[in-house]
Amino acid sequence: MANHPKFQKLTPPKEGEVITMSASGLNVPSNPIIPYIEGDGTGPDIWRASQAVLDAAVKKAYSGKRKIVWFEVMAGEKSFKALNDWLPEDTLTAFRHYLVSIKGPLTTPIGKGMRSLNVAIRQMLDLYVCLRPVKYFAGVPSPVKNPQDVDMVIFRENTEDIYAGIEFEKDSDDVKKVLGFIKDNFPKMYSKIRFPDSTAIGIKPVSKEGTERLIRAAIEFAILQKKPSVTIVHKGNIMKFTEGGFRNWGYELAEREFGEKVYTWERWEKTKAASGEEIANKEMEAATRAGKIIIKDSIADIALQQVLTRPKEFSVIATLNLNGDYLSDALAAQVGGIGIAPGGNINYKTGHAVFEATHGTAPKYANLDKVNPGSVILSGEMLLRHLGWDEAADLVVKGMLAAIESRTVTYDFARMMKLECTPDQAKHIKEVKCSEFGQVVISKM
Repeated sequence: MANHPKFQKLTPPKEGEVITMSASGLNVPSNPIIPYIEGDGTGPDIWRASQAVLDAAVKKAYSGKRKIVWFEVMAGEKSFKALNDWLPEDTLTAFRHYLVSIKGPLTTPIGKGMRSLNVAIRQMLDLYVCLRPVKYFAGVPSPVKNPQDVDMVIFRENTEDIYAGIEFEKDSDDVKKVLGFIKDNFPKMYSKIRFPDSTAIGIKPVSKEGTERLIRAAIEFAILQKKPSVTIVHKGNIMKFTEGGFRNWGYELAEREFGEKVYTWERWEKTKAASGEEIANKEMEAATRAGKIIIKDSIADIALQQVLTRPKEFSVIATLNLNGDYLSDALAAQVGGIGIAPGGNINYKTGHAVFEATHGTAPKYANLDKVNPGSVILSGEMLLRHLGWDEAADLVVKGMLAAIESRTVTYDFARMMKLECTPDQAKHIKEVKCSEFGQVVISKM
């Protein structure tokens, strides 16, 4: 019998067992309890389709010997209407206790309260990795010539940088105190503030500890998945102590903790200085042949250009929050848009993980059974892989790929596909509802 926490209003499921965390990793029973938030706007439509796909994949992969016990919890507009609370403590209790969860898109209150429900959940559970895999599914309309070259996984720091939310409003008493402190104690810095009487101030915290746990997770992932490289993306040429620190601490950690499993550009620079560029290049080539992970770095603006022009040079990316925000959405556009982009927020030490749709609520399409459920389906695929249920995850990918290749898709893909083909080819494109697309994915497993 499952050991449930005490809830104020929620009633936990009678079936199922609790996922636990040990030194060796997650301990996943055959019938884990997984909390879910269906989401606002289009959330209920895409959740129903996605849950059907995930359940079918698990059933087919394990012949009924494994089963997810879904446990609905609430947040967002649905929660506010029912409980007058945008993010109930019961929901956070469930996320903490059952470790692994999934959610649809949420409405954030406007004009008051927390800045973002999604950010609040990440901060409260210390989900320091925002994991965003970006890979092309053959047949998906794309604005670039070679979308199949995009195969990257972004490790975006999820708790520091701009997500810390430390800001002081123009003309407020607080900003006057901050500006006064800077003026009195750091006059040279104060002189760089061009219009101090009409400025707002933001603080960008970047810690060595926060950097190290993110880059450690990225390198461990690259080793486990046999990826060729980890690229540290930063703006350290301008922000030398925050973004520059992120870069430097990342290199130091790679060499200190991963030793002969990696080869860093920093090591290349040292060899070049000591023995010349030719010897350094041979050393790196030998490391690549030996299967070592190449640890390199790229300035953020250059990276945004090169993921377009040279995507094959990127595999795993480790970056701070704002850079990761730009990169993940730009890459999603290359492979068909944010509508099918999955995401996960993970704390690898505690085992807590919340997988989520990466798009908005699209309220004008609510309850129309119309939108693409791909983002939640593929976030569910990430959840299955996080549980170690790779066989079920593989079936989800197989079903999605086959559905798209058959050109049986929701309206967004159908519209884009028709723009890229002849009238005769357009006849073979079948537009289906959200729920119908889920059933097509199931049939293609």
